[in-house]
Amino acid sequence: MQPRHPAPADAPVPDGAPVPRGAQAAPADGAQADHAVALAHFNSLPFAAAEAAFLECCGSLRWAHRMAAHRPYPDLGALLAASDEAGYDLAPGDIAEALAAEPAPCLHHDAPRAAHLALRAAHAAYESRFGHTFVICLDAYAPAQRVDQVLAAIRVRMEHDVDEERAVTAEELRRLARSRIVELVTAGPGQGAAGGARAASGSGRERARGA
Repeated sequence: MQPRHPAPADAPVPDGAPVPRGAQAAPADGAQADHAVALAHFNSLPFAAAEAAFLECCGSLRWAHRMAAHRPYPDLGALLAASDEAGYDLAPGDIAEALAAEPAPCLHHDAPRAAHLALRAAHAAYESRFGHTFVICLDAYAPAQRVDQVLAAIRVRMEHDVDEERAVTAEELRRLARSRIVELVTAGPGQGAAGGARAASGSGRERARGA
């Protein structure tokens, strides 16, 4: 996927560039040190590589371009705060673009056939009503609980009007972006941008669809 607003591969961002306020507290002790090393590596990536990695966290080109351009981030909390701020600024077209990048729903092949059918029918009903993919961040739930949570959430959200569901969907996209960014950064320098992006896309996007 090509960036909408091409920039030089190593487009510089001035040191001390403003970072959005409201960052969450950074992890402590060894985890904090590990995140600092990984984030320093991420801050140093060429612009195009960083943008491509961010696109694996949220499929909006404008969001990914902004996130890459606002580097360097001093810590993980600042990076997550920037993600939130960029997410709140997405226009309806940007949200639609991000939703179009979300993968189709899937379950592990060992899941019961009834579960596959129930999930497929629920997603189809939702998409018929609202015209876009259902997304939800399920970080708080164990894998065995996720299908039930997706089905329950779809039932509740099918009662929303279009404007209400649009707001809920935008918030879920912001939560998913945060989750995937954490996976991307904590993947560490050894995986590089592509490896981190695949990690974020794999488990993060499966969580989004209840796999």
